[in-house]
Amino acid sequence: MTNLQTGVRKDEHIRINLEEDVSFDQVTTGLERYRFIHQALPECDFADVDATTHFLNHRLTFPLLIASMTGGTQQAGNINHMLAEVAQTVGIGMGLGSMRAVLEDPQTLATFQVRRYAPDILLLANLGAVQLNYGYGPDECRRVVDLVEADGLFLHLNPLQEALQPEGNTRFTGLVRRIEVVCRALDVPVIVKEVGWGLSAQVARMLIEAGVTALDVAGAGGTSWSQVEMYRGQNTVQREVAAAFRNWGIPTAQAIRDIRQVAPDIPLIASGGLRTGVDIAKALALGADVATMAAGLLQAAVESLAAAPHALYERIEIICRQLTTAMFVAGAPTIARLKQTPLVIV
Repeated sequence: MTNLQTGVRKDEHIRINLEEDVSFDQVTTGLERYRFIHQALPECDFADVDATTHFLNHRLTFPLLIASMTGGTQQAGNINHMLAEVAQTVGIGMGLGSMRAVLEDPQTLATFQVRRYAPDILLLANLGAVQLNYGYGPDECRRVVDLVEADGLFLHLNPLQEALQPEGNTRFTGLVRRIEVVCRALDVPVIVKEVGWGLSAQVARMLIEAGVTALDVAGAGGTSWSQVEMYRGQNTVQREVAAAFRNWGIPTAQAIRDIRQVAPDIPLIASGGLRTGVDIAKALALGADVATMAAGLLQAAVESLAAAPHALYERIEIICRQLTTAMFVAGAPTIARLKQTPLVIV
């Protein structure tokens, strides 16, 4: 695969996510099945609600990371810079998009280098785990972390997406052992994430045994990357194969609960279809420690770059206010209390 093809694919992904319907049409996150018990006497003042938390030794003003999304092209670089500036101002974390582009073409590095915009945030580099079966190893993982001065590394798992891409890398045999080697070799946290079809309890066990620091469930119910690849399809065969997987995956709420049952102590990130601060509150009450969001923040970042400079700040302010309001009326004035708050199934 040429560097040009990688860049074109990155820009295609941005365009499709912004312009096409890439949602699941039947599968949901499952979060709508849960409700907090409303507390008419919360026995706390709204002004005292405190959403601060710590994750991977970093303080977050509220439990949100901007999800790993993009990088490798000029458009992607502009988006990353905007996201990083806001993360620094607000006091939240950020993941970078796949940095394979940097290893293929060092000239793309600037599109991922956001430290000067965000010197204090929790920043996570990112590589496709499957690349460990295509010649990459601890040295490449360490390199991408060092190049962007990251605090940790996401290794993302996306077997379905790779199977649907004409240029996909689909050799996943023995990958968990290679992940274990990386975990042992790096001196920063290694977090493994899916990209939108969820981590099962079985996979979580394998990864924990391999030594990963944290997991990101990245469940189904948000962006369907099979739909993204369907829109990228160049012929009927590619498009119809991809379309059949629109509702594949483990819903986000189920993935959180399943993993927590087998791994009560692993630091856990909730993602996959979270849209509001109420969704974040539910995810934490189900067992997650922090949440990530992508689609809504990508749209807001693009709007900020175009004509509405405060769109991204406003979107994050809305999410934070939704979360703290949910905490208030659930009678949970701290994140620790929120994580102990029962939900009812409806």
